Amino acid sequence: MAFGVKREELRNWKSKVKNGEIAILTHYWLDERFPDCDTVTKVGCNNMKKLKEWGEGYGLAPEWIHKDPQYPHFDLFGDRQVRILRKEQCWEQIDRFRLDKK
Repeated sequence: MAFGVKREELRNWKSKVKNGEIAILTHYWLDERFPDCDTVTKVGCNNMKKLKEWGEGYGLAPEWIHKDPQYPHFDLFGDRQVRILRKEQCWEQIDRFRLDKK
């Protein structure tokens, strides 16, 4: 279940993904498969070549891409999530979800 994201943020993320841009969105998230994680960052782009290359730059395997037909994306959790958000300078997302405190 996802929460803690505004509709406008989600619309912007979807629009960027559809336009072939790398788009980054963090939200609160609960999933019993990942009991130690309460946030996820979705990094999407419908240009699969671009998304794969972006992921490779961070050591992400192409097979980790969630191949959603409209919004293909990587799901980032934990230390990897925070490290990538820092490198991408997503300070607002880091602050809002208190990711530096984890």
